[in-house]
Amino acid sequence: MVVMRPLWMILLAAGPGLFAQPACPPTPAYSPCDLVFEMNDAEAQAHPNPYLSVEMHAEFRSPRYRTFLMPVFWDGGRRLVIRFTPTGAGQWDYRVTSNLARFHGLTGQLTATEAVTPGFVQPANVHHFRYEGSGEPHLWMGDTMYTFATLDEPVFRAIADRRAAQKFNHIRGLVLGAHDEARAAVPQAGRLNPDHFRRVDERIRYLNGKGIIVDLILAGDRNQLAELFPAYPDRERYIRYLAARYAPFNITWQGVQEFQEYANGRELLKEIGGLLKKFDPYNHPRSTHTLNTSSMLSEDGWMSYIAYQSAEDDLGAIEHQLYPLPQVNLEFAYEDSGAGKTHPHHVDTAAFRKRLWNATMNGQYVTFGNTGTYGGRQLAVDARFADSDGAKQMTAWYDFMSKTRYWDLQPYFDVDGGRALALETIEYIVYVEKPGPVEILVEKKKYDVAWFNPVTGEFLREKKQFDGDKFSGQPPNQAHDWVLHLSREGRKQGMLRSYKFEARRVLLQEVEISPQRIPFEIAQPASGELSLAREVAYEAALRRETRATRAMRYLWTVEVSADGQGARVLATGARGQAWFPRDIARKFPAAVLLRLTGMNANGKVYQTDRIYQLTQ
Repeated sequence: MVVMRPLWMILLAAGPGLFAQPACPPTPAYSPCDLVFEMNDAEAQAHPNPYLSVEMHAEFRSPRYRTFLMPVFWDGGRRLVIRFTPTGAGQWDYRVTSNLARFHGLTGQLTATEAVTPGFVQPANVHHFRYEGSGEPHLWMGDTMYTFATLDEPVFRAIADRRAAQKFNHIRGLVLGAHDEARAAVPQAGRLNPDHFRRVDERIRYLNGKGIIVDLILAGDRNQLAELFPAYPDRERYIRYLAARYAPFNITWQGVQEFQEYANGRELLKEIGGLLKKFDPYNHPRSTHTLNTSSMLSEDGWMSYIAYQSAEDDLGAIEHQLYPLPQVNLEFAYEDSGAGKTHPHHVDTAAFRKRLWNATMNGQYVTFGNTGTYGGRQLAVDARFADSDGAKQMTAWYDFMSKTRYWDLQPYFDVDGGRALALETIEYIVYVEKPGPVEILVEKKKYDVAWFNPVTGEFLREKKQFDGDKFSGQPPNQAHDWVLHLSREGRKQGMLRSYKFEARRVLLQEVEISPQRIPFEIAQPASGELSLAREVAYEAALRRETRATRAMRYLWTVEVSADGQGARVLATGARGQAWFPRDIARKFPAAVLLRLTGMNANGKVYQTDRIYQLTQ
């Protein structure tokens, strides 16, 4: 009888010119494994900087014939790694392509066992998220730790452990750290420091192991990415490297920090967003950090959710009606947890909590930050501040929302005295920021009634059900804000047996642009010339008053179409003074489009615009 030996044994026995077959042990689905390749003397001599010159990737094929193309990354010295995460159980085949002749054409297999996690996160149901593996909805609750990659290990672990215990399931941070650390990680555009990226590997593994998804910001603000990687080939190589190292982990991509501070930021984001689509076979969610909203980049085709840095409810509420993408407010405020404050959006705990719940009523998912742990330039990170009152109130928020059908909720407008979300006929959630009388129209059913205390996380449940179509009531006291919850708990329990995301069909409304039907007009600025050197007065004037126009929200945006930068937020509200963004145009004088979007108390959206000449 002839005994056939496995390929790796044949290669190993053949001598030093060949190598042992790279292999992974049986690996659970949605867990990464590393195929490691070591260059020999001749290969190392031919490739003194493997980051620049080695080309290698592997094509992985699932038992169902789905394919994933994973590039290699250089891990220091002679070590090359192809990291791969199977997305389903079974036997996976792979084939290597490389400019290292010894590895080119290599084939192999790996075995994936059943998943032990719910899998990666993907957008779902227009404005929400779900786990790809289990199909369950995902309630995004994030934290900010910009310096997660460079913090001392004990400090990092102390904060990470506390955030996991507080039920946070996202942490966002800078891949390269702050500016000094970034220069150490990338000494030159064509040379990386692998020690830095190995530490990032371990930090992401640690967070993923605690059920926390890492939101990776590829570079800092103030044009950092373009300065570190000034040419397109440099940026392409960097994005491919990051995708090779980190796409197999449970992550999202958050572009660059405050993209509006970049020269030609829109074009840069379109470029790197396209590269992420190309090199990340898992299609992890993509957006970018921003000064207010990233929505103006959505038409470029690479972004899969909208990110915000804004406490402006007019902005969040209106854009929720305009864009068919999930929306995550990354920075509506930072809680001053006792570490001090250096910016206007560093606020006390009560102000933070109110912004949190208003962002929720806008239909946004939320990300926390406090001044003692977020890692800003002027405030040291200290794990003592991880257990702040604001963090506890985030946990209360999570506990409340996780008991709802949050993946089916949408802003609801038939309410007085508060702001609401609803899955009509099933449940209604009303945030009462200023305690007082509340009225809400509902579908005529029997509802359980409860008041939720967002400060303590306690429920006060009324013994008697509400049976009717117009609920009227008041919070238990006026000491702080409250949340009213009307729900058909029995019906919800039956629905929770499945997560099919089909309780409601979400339809975006058609924006009204007919001048005859728009109930407002641009009163200021008057027609004529505007200047970057002076504040502009803006004012919306109602043309007719109705019950629907009793509470209007307004969003003012500006765009110089000829320069291709996209629209920028000028202001919110009915009137005020504002400065034009400095980078709105490259050549002057420029034709600038001023657009006013208004939303009435019923959630109906209207738009009108006017063209002006803009000078410096």
